Amino acid sequence: MRKNRSQSPKGSLFVVLLVLFIFVAFVFITYSKKNAEFEEREAMVKETNDCLAAGDWKCAERNVRELLKAEPNDTNLRMHLAGLLLEQERYKECVSYIESLDFMSEKLDYFIVKAKRLEQEMENLGVEKSMHFRLEFDGSPSKKDVMEALAVLEVAYDSISNLFDFLPENKMSLVLYQEKEYQGVGPRPDWVAAVFDGKLRVPVNLMAYREVYRPVLFHELTHSFVRSMTRAQVPLWMNEGIAMVVDGSHNDEPRPIGSYPNLKSLTDPFVNESNTEKAKKLYWFSKRMVQELLWRDGGGADAFRNFAKCLQDLQELGTDGALKKHYGMTARDLLESVK
Repeated sequence: MRKNRSQSPKGSLFVVLLVLFIFVAFVFITYSKKNAEFEEREAMVKETNDCLAAGDWKCAERNVRELLKAEPNDTNLRMHLAGLLLEQERYKECVSYIESLDFMSEKLDYFIVKAKRLEQEMENLGVEKSMHFRLEFDGSPSKKDVMEALAVLEVAYDSISNLFDFLPENKMSLVLYQEKEYQGVGPRPDWVAAVFDGKLRVPVNLMAYREVYRPVLFHELTHSFVRSMTRAQVPLWMNEGIAMVVDGSHNDEPRPIGSYPNLKSLTDPFVNESNTEKAKKLYWFSKRMVQELLWRDGGGADAFRNFAKCLQDLQELGTDGALKKHYGMTARDLLESVK
């Protein structure tokens, strides 16, 4: 009979090292997987925040529902989902969803009240939901006023959509409110937000003043389209410039005298500029820079569509990257060309 030999020291060491290697590999793979999941979640959270900032409710809802699969009891995510249903005019679905939750909050109470109120106002007016606008009312406008305002806005919407060859995925938020009498408007009416916040606010009786409402509505609606085209922070000269070109009410303004503005002053927010002459100069150069881009493409329908593509590339390429791709120049080059 052969005697059993005890395992050699080298063999024992090999087994220990093998076990250690397997353990380290397991820990590494587990960590890598968890790290990848964490990074994927963080990327989705960032994209969701970008979607919310841009008013892209459908994108935000898709992401929130995906995040809820991993964290179904997250109260913040569930409140966001309720708000997203409200923003998309899914009022009954919003109320039903909130009532199914196992918690309540002031914000959720507000969502329920607002959803029921908006649903009731639409029923009381006998107004069907708009194809392109999510309606809210401030005051008690008549059905006639609401229908007239919507008719004008739908025509403007179709015109701008055709101009840019772009159809927003989400409805635009529209607040129609009632004023006792028309107050008149200056270069920038008091009912227009100084910085566009994603909501169109329109006094219904403005529709009686055709010489006023057309450029103002086209201007503000253009801002809505720009917001729908990109989640990037659009330089103000681009945003205001294209809105002024589309509204067509500033075509005869003479070139401002004095020193030229620098690129930073045209990029940073200047809608609240207190110096009237400086503000006029910044607006004029914003319009002129956009006009230059459009003229380089012939100024026709293709020019506006290429400008829209440039806007859509801002998020991935940045301002200068998008301008170089579509126009072969930087923003600084463009400013120099119009001086």
